[in-house]
Amino acid sequence: MTCGSYAQTNSANVCVLSIPSKGESAERMLTASMLTDVARSMALAWEPDWAVAMSHSHRDLQAAEGQDDPWLGWVTYLSRGRGTVPPLPAPVRIEPVEDQGTLIILTPERFTVANPEHVALARRVRELLAQAGLMRRAGADPRE
Repeated sequence: MTCGSYAQTNSANVCVLSIPSKGESAERMLTASMLTDVARSMALAWEPDWAVAMSHSHRDLQAAEGQDDPWLGWVTYLSRGRGTVPPLPAPVRIEPVEDQGTLIILTPERFTVANPEHVALARRVRELLAQAGLMRRAGADPRE
């Protein structure tokens, strides 16, 4: 986790929650409501530029597709400074985080890269967010 500073050149003000994949912790954590609460808490506590709750397999898939930060996970937070989140397709849910930013919850069911519909939804949402200028690196010109 790198939060609260943009001072380091190759570092951003972000929070990443890697979700456990097995065991009792995974069963408790792997719900949209739990991850939404955790991501909201991370956003309020550390005021990151972006925050994400996602599996290692989803992050690996995005890296293989050449997608860089910010990552788009099952639950993603984008600060208000990034811009306004556009309308997104169902079943995606958008929730404000006080006056700081927005949470994006891709699906109410457990997100998995084994489900092609989940992967397609994530790609479509990322595309819409990129078109709105929200998926740029911290410090990048919003017009790029």
